[in-house]
Amino acid sequence: MHLFWTLIQECAAAFVFFKSRYAALTVAQNLQTSNPMLWVTDLAPEPPDVYWANLCIPYRQLWIRKISIFVASVTFVLVFLIPVTFAQGLTQLDKLERMFPFLAGTLQKKFVMQLVTGYLPSAILVLFLYAVPPVMMLFSTVEGSISRSGRKRSACTKFLYFTIWNVFFVNVFAGSVISQLAVFSSITELPAQLAKAVPVQATFFTTYVLSSGWASLAFETMQLYPLFCNLFQRFILGYKEDTMNGNLTFPYHTEVPRILLFGFLGFTCSILAPLILPFLLFYFVLAYFVYRNQILNVYIRKYDSGGQLWPLAHNTTVFSLLFAQVIALGVFGLKQSPVASGFTIPLLICTILFNQYCRQRFLPVFQRNATQVLIDMDRRDERCGRMDQIYEQVQSAYCQATHSTQSECFSSHQGDREHVRTPEELETGKEISQKDLSWPPVLRSLSLDNSVLGGK
Repeated sequence: MHLFWTLIQECAAAFVFFKSRYAALTVAQNLQTSNPMLWVTDLAPEPPDVYWANLCIPYRQLWIRKISIFVASVTFVLVFLIPVTFAQGLTQLDKLERMFPFLAGTLQKKFVMQLVTGYLPSAILVLFLYAVPPVMMLFSTVEGSISRSGRKRSACTKFLYFTIWNVFFVNVFAGSVISQLAVFSSITELPAQLAKAVPVQATFFTTYVLSSGWASLAFETMQLYPLFCNLFQRFILGYKEDTMNGNLTFPYHTEVPRILLFGFLGFTCSILAPLILPFLLFYFVLAYFVYRNQILNVYIRKYDSGGQLWPLAHNTTVFSLLFAQVIALGVFGLKQSPVASGFTIPLLICTILFNQYCRQRFLPVFQRNATQVLIDMDRRDERCGRMDQIYEQVQSAYCQATHSTQSECFSSHQGDREHVRTPEELETGKEISQKDLSWPPVLRSLSLDNSVLGGK
């Protein structure tokens, strides 16, 4: 079989080009050797999606990096409890007066009381949260993802878990549950404790929607950071051209977690604090028009991740539904309504069954490429005579020898050749990772050593 291949010197990775998408998929999903750690194969990302700086990471370091980043993320969440607890403490005037006696007279004024207990805690929390996305993106980069979409997806997941825990659970627990300590006595008391605790923080969550949701849409429309960078470069550095033109990509790792968090707040607070729903409805309607304009007219789409963020959105929505139903179960229990509680339990079971059906029916589509689809694409390209053009595009697109920041690490050698690997060569072979549908005849290979990967 003819092979177009790229040799990557001094790096434990290589891209192998196949004649068809189906051939690349077959090799990617099959076990190459009896030692699964020796040669790992998967479909490569499309060329604009490749994060070249991480290609040189040895395969043996990946699991160490993932464990280290997990520990660092948990530590960061625990450290962030300090500003969250401080912001939550502003909602309790009695504690503030004991800590700062000289403010007792000022805090008794109605305007100051509303400002301190209502808007100030959420504003402080929002300011602290602005430092989280860059940290999560750094964690995702160190983790070793070789695709830009993979980095953003990993950062998006980390940021979502971070915000749900620190914005919702820590505020609810710090407000009443932990102070009562009754929640730790029995897990059966958790719904009742949540039913008591969530309404206490309803004002905080409403102001958080105003300060973080509405304000973020205004900042998104104005694009303040690129504006200030442009002004600084033009009037201070003397640049005549806009250096950021065409470089703005949609910040999925910040906007998607924010939208999912507001959906979570809407589900959980709708039963006990329905006043938050009009504010959330206005946010989602306004967000539709803002993000539609930004995606069409502002941001540049450089690659396609294939909808990899949708499973995260689905799982978060199902979790929000289940959590809202648990809170409803606690509310009905507090109101001593066994009939309503009895009807809530089948609702929980049906939601879990629906989620299981979706995992069986739709999740495999996001995890693996369908063979039938790839074969149809190959046949269509062969009928149209586009295969030669695709080969040329693939060779040039994955060649980073001249313009990559890692140029000293990469060199390309292209050509047609027959190569059959012997069992001895396989025992000293390579390993592989990542995927794409737009450039399917390409395989990425990772290796424990620096030998050259061949393939066919």
